[in-house]
Amino acid sequence: MSQVSLADFAYVSAVDEYTDYMVYKKLSGLKFERQHKFSGTLKRLSSMEYGHYKFWSKYCPDRTPNVSQLKVYFIILIRLLLGVTFAVKFLERNEVATIKKYKQVAALIPQKDKAKFRRMVEDEVEHENKFAEQFEEPHIKYISFIVLGLADALVEIAGIHAGSLGIYNSTELAGLAGIIAGAAASIAMASAAYAQAKAGFKGSATLSAVYTGISYFFTAVILATPYFLTKVMTFALSTSLIFAVILIAFISAYGSVISGSQFKKDFVEITGIMFGATVALFLLGLLIRSLVGITF
Repeated sequence: MSQVSLADFAYVSAVDEYTDYMVYKKLSGLKFERQHKFSGTLKRLSSMEYGHYKFWSKYCPDRTPNVSQLKVYFIILIRLLLGVTFAVKFLERNEVATIKKYKQVAALIPQKDKAKFRRMVEDEVEHENKFAEQFEEPHIKYISFIVLGLADALVEIAGIHAGSLGIYNSTELAGLAGIIAGAAASIAMASAAYAQAKAGFKGSATLSAVYTGISYFFTAVILATPYFLTKVMTFALSTSLIFAVILIAFISAYGSVISGSQFKKDFVEITGIMFGATVALFLLGLLIRSLVGITF
C-alpha cells in the first residue's frame, strides 16, 4: 500500500464514499422509507459517507468523483425487490476490506488529520458491527424457515420428478406427482416448523410455519411447471433442474449477504445433494418399472 500515492488512494476512496452517500441519500428519500423507522438511520449513514468523502476529497482536489449512476439505481432496485436489510448489507459487505485498506494507508495521512482519520475508521467499524443490524425487517427473522422450505423442496421434489420419470411415460404425471407430493410435504414441513418455533424461537410460530410451507410449495410448483409445457421427458427434467440451480444460486447468494455464509460452499453442497438425489431416484424409478412391468 505504501507504493500507492495518497492522492490516488484518496480519489478511489472518495469515489466509493460518494457513491455510498448517493445511494443512502436516494434510499432515505424514497416515500415508503420516509414513513418508516429506517429513514433516520439511512440519513445518518448518508451523512457519515458524505463526511468520509469530504475527508478524502481534500487530498485530490483537482479530481471530481465519477459516480456510477448504474450502481446507485442497482442498489435501489435491490432494495425494492429484496428489502432494505439486504440492500444495506449488500452495500456494506466489503466493510472489513475497506477498514483493512484504510489502516494500511494510515502512515500516509498527515499528522494534523490523524484524529479525523481515526474517527472515520471507527465509523466504518460501526457500519460493520452495528448499522446493518438496525435494518432487521420483520421477515428477516424467518429467513431460516424460508431457506429450509426452499432447500428441502429443491432436493425432494427434483428427486420425485426424476423417480416419476423412471416409472411413467408421461411428463404430466411426473409433474402432478411433484405437485401432490409438494402439497403434502409443505403441510408436513409447516407443522415441523411450527413445533420447532414453539420450542424457544423468538418469533411467531404460526408465521414460521406459514413461511416454511409457502416456500416449499412455491418451489414445488416452479420445479413442476416444465413438465406441463412439454412432452419430452429429458427436456422437462433438464429445464426443471435449471430452475432448481437458479433457485439454489439465489438462496445461497441471499444467505451469504444476510448471514455472512459462504456462497460457494452452500451452492455446491445443496446442488450436489440435489443432483445426487435426482440420479438415485431416477434409477430407483427405472428399477421399479422393470420389476413391476407396468408402464403408465
